Amino acid sequence: MVDAVIFDLDGVIVDSEPVWEEVRRAYVATHGGTWQPDSQRRLMGMSTAEWAGYLSGELGVTRTAEQVATEVVDEMTRRYAERVPLIDDADEVVRRIAARWPLGLASSSPTRLIAATLAATGLTDSFRTTLSTEETERGKPAPDVYLAVARRLGVDPARCVAVEDSSNGVRSAAAAGMRVVAVPHGSYPLDPDAAQLAAVTLRSVDELTPEVVERLS
Repeated sequence: MVDAVIFDLDGVIVDSEPVWEEVRRAYVATHGGTWQPDSQRRLMGMSTAEWAGYLSGELGVTRTAEQVATEVVDEMTRRYAERVPLIDDADEVVRRIAARWPLGLASSSPTRLIAATLAATGLTDSFRTTLSTEETERGKPAPDVYLAVARRLGVDPARCVAVEDSSNGVRSAAAAGMRVVAVPHGSYPLDPDAAQLAAVTLRSVDELTPEVVERLS
């Protein structure tokens, strides 16, 4: 049986990965760092502390990790104030799944961006609980955030379905023992090992129906 469905936010509900990449690339260039070919792939799923440390350390940004986190999130907040990049009919997808199962949200976005995004898309009340990897010991691909959300929902992780777009997100949910619906972003395809962990792969989030979830029971 499926007792709950847990969504990722970035890349599933909002098309934010290109915005994150643009903002962090510009930040790295402005502050003396060097963006690497695999930087975006490595960053996807990291907690705020982890990616801020990566920019400050490995990419050579001449700012402390604390400054990096604050300044990058400030710019993301400014961008979201102008426009939240909702994916297709993702808000309607969330609502139709919420009509059948309790929902959780397990995101690598900072808590304040999660709140702003859900408020702007009218989805705040659709989720029983939301959690940022800011509040867990490790970010994705570690299972911490998914295990914590399942615990908050009072549900066995093995009876949860997770909806993810990134390789690290799929790895995280699978490591938590959940069945994973993968909805890969066209610009960031899944790594082969992550693709094999997904129970089902969809071309777009609007293909996610209650029937798809039920088939994973």
